[in-house]
Amino acid sequence: MIIYVHIPFCHRVCPYCSFYKHTPGDTDIRAFINAVLKEAKLAASSHLLTEDISTLYLGGGTPSMLSPGHLQELFEGLHHTLPLVNTHITMEANPATFGHKKATLFKELGVNRTSLGIQSFNTHVLKTLGREHSPEQAVESVKTLRGAGMEEINIDLMFSIPGQSEADWQHSLTTAVDSKPDHISAYNLTYEEDTEFIKRLTTGDYQQNEDTNANQFLQAHHTLTNAGFNHYETSNYSQRGMESRHNQSYWLGHDYLGLGPSAVSTISGRRWKNLPDTAGYIQAINAIGHAKREEEFIDAEAFRIERIALLLRTSDGLPDTYLTDTPPAVIHSLLEAEIAQLRGNNLTLINQGTMLVDSIAEQLV
Repeated sequence: MIIYVHIPFCHRVCPYCSFYKHTPGDTDIRAFINAVLKEAKLAASSHLLTEDISTLYLGGGTPSMLSPGHLQELFEGLHHTLPLVNTHITMEANPATFGHKKATLFKELGVNRTSLGIQSFNTHVLKTLGREHSPEQAVESVKTLRGAGMEEINIDLMFSIPGQSEADWQHSLTTAVDSKPDHISAYNLTYEEDTEFIKRLTTGDYQQNEDTNANQFLQAHHTLTNAGFNHYETSNYSQRGMESRHNQSYWLGHDYLGLGPSAVSTISGRRWKNLPDTAGYIQAINAIGHAKREEEFIDAEAFRIERIALLLRTSDGLPDTYLTDTPPAVIHSLLEAEIAQLRGNNLTLINQGTMLVDSIAEQLV
């Protein structure tokens, strides 16, 4: 089992981000932490945690913007409440929110892996994205984490951003490689509902271009694999043995518990989502012990469809046990077109197929 904790606070709300987040405003941070810990305690006491917890992931929002005192309170509470024995812990961080002292605290609190939301090493691209850090802070943040003894570091990058040239993208890729992280995630910008970016796409200020998406995807693949990174999932590259354990558990369909506002859980075929409202979440946890607002049952067919969509993105590929209902002619056409291959009992995408994962998944369903 894996656990995700959603910390919804950001100093500034980025215009492309669709995750539930907000500035702290007048939120009582201690009351928020107490609610998360109470939700965790109730989950543990109600036997939802039936397996060892392999990974704990703190995302957001910006978990690293919490004060040292609040971070200590949250982590101490989680360690006291949950059976975190040999648990691999990841925390997302913004380069503008920590220095050496705070990075050292991350390590002392048991964080094994820090995921840096850098997105770009170009000043004008960062401005478009509404990011609050500078390229210099981004570079320095990796050095700071290394100096504090952080075991694993991931850098998040994004491409196909409005105004981002191929030279800009190459600069970000090269700078990221030169920073010597253990893992790099390279995401194609997507225009999500209820964001400023989707509004600007709708009005024509921004445009999507499939050729740009493909070219910059390949640019990332060539640069990062030539630098020794293993392209193990559509958007993810790692040094050997440094793959994201938490994400791999999602892709494989392991049970997961989500804590915090808007967090999603899936346990024993039941999936629910917490109320995406911090004040309402705190009130609900304190009043009734949970903040569930959407609940559904994931049957065998829904589970199969999710595995096709997710495992097809990985270099290990999709086990043929998920393809028993797929017409053989569909699989044969993919093999003939040389966009997929059978490796043992797994169907894996190759060549142009790696860029067509969503459309191929639809054919296999």
